[in-house]
Amino acid sequence: MPQHKREGRRLAVLHISQPVDGGVARVVADLVRSQTRAGLRAVVACPPGGVLGEAAAAAGADVLPWSAVREPGVRLPQEILRLARLVRRAQPDLVHAHSAKAGLAARLAVRGRIPTVFQPHAWSFEAVGGTTAELALRWERYAARWATRVLCVSEDERQRGRQAGVPGRWAVVRNGVDTDRFRPADTEAKERARAGLTALRALPRQVPLVVCVGRLCRQKGQDVLLRAWPEVTAAVPGARLVLVGDGPDRDLLREAAPPGVVFAGEAADPAAWYAAADLVVLPSRWEGMALAPLEAMACGRPVVLSEVTGARESLAPGHAPACLVPPEEPGALARALTALLLDHRLRDTYGRQAREHVRTTYDIRRTAAAVSRLYRELLRHGPCDHGPPAATGPGDHRGPLERPAPYHDSREHFRR
Repeated sequence: MPQHKREGRRLAVLHISQPVDGGVARVVADLVRSQTRAGLRAVVACPPGGVLGEAAAAAGADVLPWSAVREPGVRLPQEILRLARLVRRAQPDLVHAHSAKAGLAARLAVRGRIPTVFQPHAWSFEAVGGTTAELALRWERYAARWATRVLCVSEDERQRGRQAGVPGRWAVVRNGVDTDRFRPADTEAKERARAGLTALRALPRQVPLVVCVGRLCRQKGQDVLLRAWPEVTAAVPGARLVLVGDGPDRDLLREAAPPGVVFAGEAADPAAWYAAADLVVLPSRWEGMALAPLEAMACGRPVVLSEVTGARESLAPGHAPACLVPPEEPGALARALTALLLDHRLRDTYGRQAREHVRTTYDIRRTAAAVSRLYRELLRHGPCDHGPPAATGPGDHRGPLERPAPYHDSREHFRR
């Protein structure tokens, strides 16, 4: 019988997410899978469409449709009312809100009456500029009172929030990936992957291949990558770039794409693309800690990243000089890609080191166990108060959250 019960019933965690695809959706689905296996009742409130609803249901969650768009706007009051009804319907012991929009709506709907975890997955005020950024920052400073914990996916993300004046009760649990699903791809696996991907069948077998997995939007910086690509192909003739994903910038990117670029569309499982690649790139403008590079490294692929929040933290020791470039600098990006494409021995070495780094540091089981310990801590203490959050000090997120532990626990660990 499951041990995770309160008053004779299973503990219920309500995950709320507006993004229904991309890295956030994969994070939520992975957490749900771990939590249902551990005996919790996981509920996911998210908009219809995308992959999250289906993936969460397959992982054992109850899925509640929540009609909401990505951006705040005139629909926000109705979105909050709908979410408040879903919270009452789900009767959760704890609410876990993922990303800026869900964090906005959930904290206004719940207002600290239920223990609430807010996980930004990248700060909203870094995604915009001018007056909009100032308003977003003011909101995060104010709404911190309604988050029992602000859960960051990297220490860098936590520091960005602290430096911006967000008075959060902080925790850091780094992103993790399924290292059984994303596993090393040798030469044979690479050839199988290339043969099985329709978008690659017309390409020569040994063509140098760079893959970028991410939503086609300004955040992910594919426009910077397209500006860099002609310099790469001048140095590495025949090289191909594949953009895996879909999004609002698809048509603009297609119009701007130079020769040698393939648009593969959305992929339900990007593992085959990592296996097919020689090198994986993500030139983001902002992140919390991007999931795609961790997945690629778990497959034994070196990555080139723009130096945004969480990027340096995610890389294997010693990889930063070759694998990190300033954001929005096509020249630096082209030089980093070219250097690794021309040095297959360095790519192989970095790939092996990256795989071991992810296996020992970013396995989803460690992440899920750390989140479970955070939940237990919050459920012992109950909802947050409505006053200012308690002051935090350096390293206050560390201790038990950083140590691997099984999810199993007895009932007394969940008493308020």
